[in-house]
Amino acid sequence: MVNVLTPERAERAHGPRPAAPVVAARDRARRRQTVVAYLFLAPTLLFFAVFLVLPLGFALLLSLSHWSGFALGDIRPVGLDNFTGLFADGSTFLAPVLTNTLLFALGTVVLALAGSLTVATCIDNLRFQGLWRTLYFLPIVTTVVAVGNVWKYMYEPGGLVNGALNALGLDSVAFLQDPDTALPSVVVVQAWASVGTAILVLTAGLKSIPESYYEAAALDGAGPVTVFRRITLPLLRPSLLLVCVTQLITGLQSFALIVVMTRGGPGDATDVAALEMYRQAFSYGDWGTASAAAFVLFAVVLAVTLLQLWIFRRGGEDA
Repeated sequence: MVNVLTPERAERAHGPRPAAPVVAARDRARRRQTVVAYLFLAPTLLFFAVFLVLPLGFALLLSLSHWSGFALGDIRPVGLDNFTGLFADGSTFLAPVLTNTLLFALGTVVLALAGSLTVATCIDNLRFQGLWRTLYFLPIVTTVVAVGNVWKYMYEPGGLVNGALNALGLDSVAFLQDPDTALPSVVVVQAWASVGTAILVLTAGLKSIPESYYEAAALDGAGPVTVFRRITLPLLRPSLLLVCVTQLITGLQSFALIVVMTRGGPGDATDVAALEMYRQAFSYGDWGTASAAAFVLFAVVLAVTLLQLWIFRRGGEDA
């Protein structure tokens, strides 16, 4: 038998309904709170609208137009011609520009991740850990121009690096003058300059691993390699993901270090996407092609980031 509550029984079971004036007062109070909240958010929203939304919309317009960078009335719609021109026969954007960009970013990630993981593991077992982290973080607070110029002089034939090679009985290497060594040489500098942030992230991740896991592994007789592979690496997965994503995005967007050290040379051996966009806009006056290249680079960054997230999350949802 179905028990049907009468309105009177329902009112006794759930309590009396609030009066209509009370509900209206609550709605007005909620609306006032919403208005006040948006008033407090208005400066921030205005800032993002002026410096993010409007430039993004203007860049999208330019990517579909031809503009020399002077009068706004000269903007001439061309559809997708700028995008198709980037990948047309004879275009250098796909190779070597985009290829150099990907190689530069991947090389930076590999070197920075390997170096920071090794150093962070060593620091975790040393005394005065704060001092070591500070020393390795110093390149981060140094300007890119200073870092690039110092390493540029170190790579010179009479510089420190070739001096060390000569002391070992090896011949000098034209690091920045040889197309085969220019890009790897800049990759080393980028990885060295960014390893400090990765060390901070990884040392924080190492500190978050419970010590009881290592104690249990020691009681079971596990060796250092097994402990590192079975305990440290899996539990360090979130920190490794953060380092990989941030390092790869930084590498794909790299511009200042390339300009300081090689200016894209020799030839186009170190020409990357950000530098090519700068040249197209400010040197050649082709803002449409520069904007189209910017959106292509954005698509590459997004695709690579999503790929990294997918790869890391295959090991667990908490990665």
